[in-house]
Amino acid sequence: MNELRITDHHIPAGDGFLFARAWQGAARTAPIVLLHDSLGCVELWRSFPAALAAASGRSVIAYDRLGFGRSSPRGGVLPHGFIAQEAQQGFALVREHFGLEHFALFGHSVGGGMAVHCAAGFAQACAALVTESAQAFVEDRTRAGLLVAQDAFRRLGSLERLARYHGDKAAWVLHAWLDTWLAPGFAGWSLDAVLPEVRCPALVLHGVEDEYGSPEHPRRIAQGVAGPAELELIPDVRHVPHKERETWVAQRVAAFLARG
Repeated sequence: MNELRITDHHIPAGDGFLFARAWQGAARTAPIVLLHDSLGCVELWRSFPAALAAASGRSVIAYDRLGFGRSSPRGGVLPHGFIAQEAQQGFALVREHFGLEHFALFGHSVGGGMAVHCAAGFAQACAALVTESAQAFVEDRTRAGLLVAQDAFRRLGSLERLARYHGDKAAWVLHAWLDTWLAPGFAGWSLDAVLPEVRCPALVLHGVEDEYGSPEHPRRIAQGVAGPAELELIPDVRHVPHKERETWVAQRVAAFLARG
C-alpha cells in the first residue's frame, strides 16, 4: 500500500486561524471531513484518519475548531447555538479553503451534531453523513456521564494531560464542554428541527455501552433524517468506537460510502 501524503494547513479565521490536516487518498470521489468531539482535536483522532483514508481510498480532512488543538484561542463562553453555528463558521472556512464542491462528513459526539447541521446547511454538496456517538438531545444519561467526567478531571494531572493537545487553552476547552452541557439553559437543546433537512444517505453509529448517551440518540437521528439511513448499534463499545474498533469502523464507513 502506498504511503499516504499528509499536509498541514493554517486557514485564516478572523483574527486567528484554524489548523487542518489532510490525508491524500487515491480516489477522486468526495473527501471525508472529520468533526471532532468536545475535548478533541486533529491529534486526538490518532491513527483513524489514515485508516479511514486507506479503507475508503478517499482523502480525509480533519480540523481543529477555533479554541481547540493547534487552532487559535477562543475567549468567553460558548453560545448555546454553537453546534448549529459551526456549519457556517469553521466548517464553511474549511470547505472554502480546500475547494470542496462535494464532501462526505464524519462527526464524533458533539461533532456528529455539527455534521448534521453541515449536511443540512450544504445539502446540495453533501454526498453522505456519518454520525458516531452523536447526541441528539440532552438526557439524564448524558448529564450523568458529564458529572463523572467532571469529577475525574478534578484529579491531579487530568488537566495537564489535556494540555498536551490544547496547550494553554486546555482549561477553556474543559469548561466549554462541561459548563455548556450542564447549563440549565441548554437542557432543551436537540437536533429535532434540523434532521428533516438532511437529504443525503446517513450512517448512524453508536456504542451500546456509550456513557454519554443511550441508543435513543441514534434512533432519533436515523428516524429524523429525510434521506435513507442505516443504524448500527455496536455491542460492547462505549463512546469512542473509532478508537475501540478502529479497523471495523473504518471498513464499515468505507463500505457505506462505496454504495453511494
